[in-house]
Amino acid sequence: MTTAAAVPPSSPSSPSSPPPSSPSAASVTPVFVRLKLSLLRNGLRQSSGRTAAYVASIVVTLLFAALQMLGLIALRGYAHAPALVVTVIAVIALGWTVMPLFFPSGDETLDPTRLVMLPLRPRPVVVSLLVASLIGVGPLFTLTLALGSVIAVGRGGAGVAAGVVAVPLVVLVCVALARAVAAGNIRLLTSRRGRDLALLSGVVVAVGAQFVNIGVQKLAQPDGLKVLEPVADVLRWVPPASAVDAVRAAGDGAYGQAAVQLLLNGVALALLVRWWQHSLTRLMTSPDGSTLQAATREEGKEGRGSGIAGLTRLLPAGRTGTVMLRTLRYAWRDPKAKAAWATSLAIGLLLPVVTAVQGGGSVYTACWSAGLLGMLMYNQFGQDTSAFWMVALTISTPRDAYLELRGRAMALGAVALPYVTLVVLAAAAFMGQWEAIPDALGLSLALLGALLATGALASALFPYSIPQDSGYKNVAPGQVGLAWISIMGGTLVGALLCAPLLALDIWLHVSGGHAWLWLILPLGAAYGLGVAVLGLRLAAPRVAARLPEILAAVSKK
Repeated sequence: MTTAAAVPPSSPSSPSSPPPSSPSAASVTPVFVRLKLSLLRNGLRQSSGRTAAYVASIVVTLLFAALQMLGLIALRGYAHAPALVVTVIAVIALGWTVMPLFFPSGDETLDPTRLVMLPLRPRPVVVSLLVASLIGVGPLFTLTLALGSVIAVGRGGAGVAAGVVAVPLVVLVCVALARAVAAGNIRLLTSRRGRDLALLSGVVVAVGAQFVNIGVQKLAQPDGLKVLEPVADVLRWVPPASAVDAVRAAGDGAYGQAAVQLLLNGVALALLVRWWQHSLTRLMTSPDGSTLQAATREEGKEGRGSGIAGLTRLLPAGRTGTVMLRTLRYAWRDPKAKAAWATSLAIGLLLPVVTAVQGGGSVYTACWSAGLLGMLMYNQFGQDTSAFWMVALTISTPRDAYLELRGRAMALGAVALPYVTLVVLAAAAFMGQWEAIPDALGLSLALLGALLATGALASALFPYSIPQDSGYKNVAPGQVGLAWISIMGGTLVGALLCAPLLALDIWLHVSGGHAWLWLILPLGAAYGLGVAVLGLRLAAPRVAARLPEILAAVSKK
């Protein structure tokens, strides 16, 4: 793993001098610890705002961890406490596993390729990085939960002895798991797809928060922890959760089971370190893949795997098909466009499920899927940024602008129509409300058409820039007001446009005309289509007349 420059040749004046040996783990570990502390200190020195945010995050995290620890200790002696602590530790380990995939830039030391040019061997690097990784808020949070879990289930001297071994094992397995995953996927994490994953982390957090909310509500019910028993029966043999259950087993006198569970964690830690070391060796000895030939092969694979090119023959001819293909490629390749699409698709499907689980379920919540996808029509030219000038050169008449807007709306509709239909059918099946499908789907289609119409007008009248190199920021400085006017005003107008159809639906329900509710489906489809076409035709001349203003707005940094 050492490079040619790492071990200099012997001096001519001392031909018999032995070659310098590689640094050992004991000599390198203090250096890596100081490096980790220096990275934290220098990061805080960048700005007072970052320092305040970091300190506030530490305080909130430690306060939350302390409360969690007290809550776990309060469950000591409760019959289902072992099932809860096993599940908690398993969820924490899952978080450590996915953290490097979605937040690769959260810790500079997660990238082992920065150490390629250093004269180090894998084993000292692994040991040193493992020790340095124990410095931070995440390990301290995990240590607090592990300690609270052990106190909750530990009894007697045997339980205390097992807990002394289990707590560090839990922390070490979690940290080694994160490091091994990061090292094994570092090529992905440093690529464009890795940046896509980072942007999609917001979707994962939002979806995960909803599931956590549902789980907490279920567990808060009387004897709710009982539902964890079947899951815990499996997780108690999966590291690192098995280390905590070993404390319970040792306290109950099942010394053999406790020994096996602790041994499983030791074996898991050894395998993770071995995987980590193997990944480091491969990374530091294999050639860099950032050559033109490798990049060409990668782009070829991406083009074949995207599946977008295969849809070309299904698109209409002329400008409309070209614009649809370009829009779909943006949605697939552009990180922020992909994040917006993924958020709309995920949350639109999740909201009916969440409301149903919480006891207020209705098929009409599926309208959220149409609303979230329809909002993607807003600020259509902002996603082009300064490259909008190439689109502007092709627009000379309102007809050209209409075809441009129609292609973008049809690309969105090609995804939204089957998706909204699927969400409505799935919600009806999940809630057993099959009779509500016609009017729910009709209202969803009307809302989708209304948002396409208002989105086209908002794109022409209130365009704004979307920064491409500023992380999660989706509006350029100074244009926040434009974004609010575009989105909030457009969605409000879109909802008002659906008022006639909604009033008809309510009247049929109140007057007892349930036999005629099926009319809402064709009426909603026709109404949505008509409103969308009208909106596109109203927006087209405004786009053609405001091309310089739109270009200036979407090009702002």
